[in-house]
Amino acid sequence: MKMMKAIQVGKPGAEFELVQVAIPEPKDNEVLIKVEACGICHGDAIAKDGHMPGVKYPIIPGHEVVGIIEKTGSQVTRWKEGQRVGVGWHGGHCFDCSACRKGNFGACEKSLTTGLHVDGGYAEYMIARNEVIVSIPDELTSVDAAPLICAGRTTFGALKESNAKAGDLVAIHGLGGLGHLAVQYAVKMGFKTVALSRGKEKEQLAYKLGAHVYIDTDAVDAAKELTKLGGATVILCTAPSAKAISALIPGLGRNGQAIIVTGAGDMLQIPSFMMLGGQRSVKGFVSGSVEEAIQFSMLTKVTPMIEVFPLEQAKLAFDKMMNAKVHFRSVLKMGK
Repeated sequence: MKMMKAIQVGKPGAEFELVQVAIPEPKDNEVLIKVEACGICHGDAIAKDGHMPGVKYPIIPGHEVVGIIEKTGSQVTRWKEGQRVGVGWHGGHCFDCSACRKGNFGACEKSLTTGLHVDGGYAEYMIARNEVIVSIPDELTSVDAAPLICAGRTTFGALKESNAKAGDLVAIHGLGGLGHLAVQYAVKMGFKTVALSRGKEKEQLAYKLGAHVYIDTDAVDAAKELTKLGGATVILCTAPSAKAISALIPGLGRNGQAIIVTGAGDMLQIPSFMMLGGQRSVKGFVSGSVEEAIQFSMLTKVTPMIEVFPLEQAKLAFDKMMNAKVHFRSVLKMGK
């Protein structure tokens, strides 16, 4: 039996553990992927801390996975051995619920999640369902492609499906792993892009990424500053602070949207009249097309800023991400 190294969480709240486990065998509609890179996302904390019911323990986290198909199941015809592919948050359909029976797989009532219900990419190998795999272009390295599978897809998708049109004022709240990508996407989509962050530390970076305006939220009332600029059509909230998000709502213009793409433990506190006045809205967004995000990123030269770690340093990489000490996405790289 051939073995592989993997990072495993044994139970909710347990530390990451480096283990040796058997390399899994793909079933009929699955492929075995030799993992080359796996991004570390804030969502991996769900597996580590047990924030969601139904998580399978022990579990191997990781849902920003890029690797080479090593073996295919008997019913897999679309994918071939040797292809480089990616696997994201979605781990598969159930093919049994009412939505699946109607062919509406995007609304699957029992869909699986990579790194929660099925083992993810903090490992040298992983199994992936045939229907969740995407092709990775040769022009992208595996470590650069990995963050685009979740962070890129989510921020790009949220902006693409928002109310904003070219020339509109769009504010990006937070300049971390999600925000530094979101600023690039907003600029490339033709929005007047405002970067919002605490302090002066990231001001130079914001302008380097193309932002037209930088607002230090520690120094001024960011909502008032946005109002002076005419009010934001969209505020994309990438920083996990409900208190900070709540304070930004008055900075939305008429029909403005605050779109939340990150989880926060505290509660939003927004007076109802603030939503009625100007017909403002708040929504969450976690989907989007991986393929579209990758193609747009390549076309417009949007690139993630990353720190690379070996698999054995997954805990360090995760801790730096959680404490906002990584610049700006942690990526595990397998092998030498």
